[in-house]
Amino acid sequence: MRRTAVPTAAAVVAFLVLTGCSGSGGGPGAGPGGRVTPPGSASSPAGAASAPPAASPSVPPAKGSVQVVSTLTENLKSPWGLAALPGGDLLVSSRDEGTITRIDVHTGAKTELGTVSGVSPAGEGGLLGIALSPTFTTDHLIYAYFTTQSDNRIARMTYDPAKPAGQQLGAPDTILRGIPKGFIHNGGRIAFGPDKMLYAGTGESGDSAKSQDKASLGGKILRMTPDGAPAPGNPFKGSVVYDLGHRNVQGLAWDGAGRLWASEFGQDTWDELNLIQPGRNYGWPTVEGKGHKAGFTDPLEQWRTDEASPSGIAYVDGSIWMAALRGERLWRIPLDGRESAGAPQSFLKGKYGRLRTVLSAGGDTLWLVTSNTDTRGKPKRGDDRILLLRVR
Repeated sequence: MRRTAVPTAAAVVAFLVLTGCSGSGGGPGAGPGGRVTPPGSASSPAGAASAPPAASPSVPPAKGSVQVVSTLTENLKSPWGLAALPGGDLLVSSRDEGTITRIDVHTGAKTELGTVSGVSPAGEGGLLGIALSPTFTTDHLIYAYFTTQSDNRIARMTYDPAKPAGQQLGAPDTILRGIPKGFIHNGGRIAFGPDKMLYAGTGESGDSAKSQDKASLGGKILRMTPDGAPAPGNPFKGSVVYDLGHRNVQGLAWDGAGRLWASEFGQDTWDELNLIQPGRNYGWPTVEGKGHKAGFTDPLEQWRTDEASPSGIAYVDGSIWMAALRGERLWRIPLDGRESAGAPQSFLKGKYGRLRTVLSAGGDTLWLVTSNTDTRGKPKRGDDRILLLRVR
């Protein structure tokens, strides 16, 4: 059993208690490990968005703020995917080690669940996004997107916390294979939507022609049932392809109106935040950024690549929050229920290095994962880490 604690994690406990994001003890609603599910989280495991409200969300203020509350844990190696268990503890995947680790939100202690069999890390590939089943409290399934020696695929594994550390993951049950792999552009983000379908962002693996090829799973957003079959209502009959024309999708999130957003790596000029609609073509490689070209859908927002190179996104407090790798900052894009309510703002520029993943921590709080041990960053003492932020 690998367990280490970070002193600053004590601040997390006090903060989560004050904001109603923590519970203890057993009884009804208790998740793995006996922790009580926080209010509002029992039916919405990480990776599964809550059902959209009946009314459109109120317009957020044009200007926001970010407060770093505490560091939950440190010394993570190549962290990539993040999911929250019922009760609040976090699961984080290691791209290069192929492991999934549980982080105690009360102490910051780490417990390795196990290694995902079949992961073959190289370049930008390895163990990438993770998500919990919409029915996790009964089936205890963790979904993972990972690179093998031949392709990228999505599999699910049973999680049994009663077993010894390092042996808590069942064998992967592959639900989708054949996603193109490459040294670069493997995509990797997965998330369950409000419709309980599984969405996956893929990359074109360095071959831009795949993005426009409807028969290829590369350079797309995919939508499937929890068993990996094409989801009902998909735009192309008998296919898991939901849209096309992407270079490398890295972030997926739904806003308060239930709309899907995706972040995307550009090449030399523009990175993108796209409002996703089924069957649309988002342009790559014909168009990069806002091309205003017939037959293609432009992004809502765009950034120079040295300001962004975006990865994970999350919707919190009326805004999309976007982690930037090369840009080494956190972007806020306020929404008004239609499109954007104001110009994007950046925070934490250069303070924590490359930023990989963001996840709602409940209310106006956010988990943020750094990415300085991914071979492209400049690790400092304590990297990589998970931070708790209050955002407005």
